[in-house]
This record gives sequence, C-alpha cells and structure tokens, in this order.
Amino acid sequence: MEQPNLKELEAIIAIARRGTFRAAAIDLGMSTTALSHTVGRLEAGLGVRLFNRTTRSVSLTDAGRLFMQQVAPSLQDLRTALETVRSQRETPSGTIRINAAPFAARAIISPLVLEFLRRYPDMHVDIVTEGKLVDVVGDGFDLGVRVAGLVPTDMIAVSLGRPQRHAVVGSPEYFEKYGKPLAPPDLFNHKCIRVRLPDGSLFRWRFEKDGEQVQIDVRGPVTLDEASLTRTAVLDSAGVGYIFEQDILPDIDAGRVIRILEDWTPPYPGLCLYYPGRRNLSAGVRAFLELARELSRRATG
Repeated sequence: MEQPNLKELEAIIAIARRGTFRAAAIDLGMSTTALSHTVGRLEAGLGVRLFNRTTRSVSLTDAGRLFMQQVAPSLQDLRTALETVRSQRETPSGTIRINAAPFAARAIISPLVLEFLRRYPDMHVDIVTEGKLVDVVGDGFDLGVRVAGLVPTDMIAVSLGRPQRHAVVGSPEYFEKYGKPLAPPDLFNHKCIRVRLPDGSLFRWRFEKDGEQVQIDVRGPVTLDEASLTRTAVLDSAGVGYIFEQDILPDIDAGRVIRILEDWTPPYPGLCLYYPGRRNLSAGVRAFLELARELSRRATG
C-alpha cells in the first residue's frame, strides 16, 4: 500500500480531537465530503476502520486509538522539525494557528491580527475559537489566547496589556419591574443569567470592593455555555447579566442596558498569548509575539 501522507494523518487527528467530520473539516479548510474521502482512502489502505460512524457521532475504534497513540507524537515531532527549519527564514511566511476563547478572538482581531497581516502579507492566521481549554501543542496550534488565570503553568505567557473588567447589567424594563440590586448579595433576589464554564461548572460572579471579595452563585431562568449569549438574554429583559465590559459598553452608552454595582467590579489582569517554551518558534510566530509585545507596551505606556 502507499504510505499515508501528512494530509491524511492530520485528518485523523483533527477528527479525533473535534469529534465530528464537519468540525474537523472546518479546521482543516476542506469540505466534509473531501475529508470523508481522505479518511476512507487511508482506511482502505490500512485494511481497518479507524472510526465508528453513526448519523449522530464519530468515535475511534480500537485500531484508531492505537493509531492515535502511535502517530500523534510522531506527527508532533515532524511539526517541530518543520518549525525548526522555518525558524531560519528571515521573512515571515506560512500559517499561524491560534486557539482562543470566542471573546478572546474578538479582542485580538484588531489591532493585533489585522495589523500583523498588514505588516507581513505572506502570512496567514488561522483562528479556532473554543470555549474549552485545549492542549495547544497536542492539537497542532502555535499559540493560545486565554485570560491570565487560565494559562497553563508550563507555558510562556505574553500579556496583551489590556486589563479585563466585567459589567453587571440589566434592561431598563427589567429594573423598572424588579428594582436595582444595591450590593452583590441582593442578586439572590433577582433573575440572573447563568453561565456554564468549559469544565461543566457554573461560573460564580466575582466582586471586590475596599479589599472585600465576594463570589455569588447566582440563580436564574436560563443557563448558557457561551457568555456572549448573555447579552441577548439581557436585552430581552430575561434577567441581570455579568458580561465582559468591552462586549456591552455600546449598549450601556446607548441606554439599551443599565449598569449596576460598578464600584464592585474593578479591573483585573487581562488576556495573554501563550506558547510552549521548548518549541522552536517560526519566524512568523516570533514576529507575531513581537507585535503583541509592542502593542502591549503602547497600551500600558
């Protein structure tokens, strides 16, 4: 049989990671049909099925799990070797793959990503947004973007320089009907929009004032696993929301929502880029990190 090519190996790893052909095809920049043909061709050559497929799910067979255990580390070694060679280039070119939480991707797209592409037109940036934390090395990413407190301890972090802040908001109609909380414990008497974290736990609203720290396990009519959906619920007067300030400021300024407990929500350390220290960085990744540091100095200087 013909030896599997790099594209076929990447396809197997992407499907195993994402759990569906459709999501893996999006990550790989190909159609679901083409991805299915790629996997089918590899399985035919190997003489075994690597995936159990149903109309609802995809899972690795025993052969597929063995294949992943053997191939994934070797493929990572190959990526590292390619990155080592590319790092010798003086002019950045190629692709940078970044994994980020959805709100983090919105925060870095401008000016960081778009400015980077203006400076280095031979580069391509591929951003994959996921609520859950992933292994950026094992899943083939060059960089991750998360809030400072979620960066894995074995990674090198580069601050993006912008502190984060939450805003507690509700619609004028909601507060007219139910009144405004004056202190964090008052939230127990209100309908709040709950958010489920990537690990399955419910996010507790955090407050701080004059050295006093409070965490509130709020109650409410709806629980969401994507924080950006909170804005929609708040605008529809479903309850009070705890939202990243940058995502709701236009609505505050326009009077569509009212901010409360502002003195209880001080800024805290913001987003970081992170990457493994043991990896040889390509010229493109080095240039991206340098631009990030430059923009961070401007923001904090």
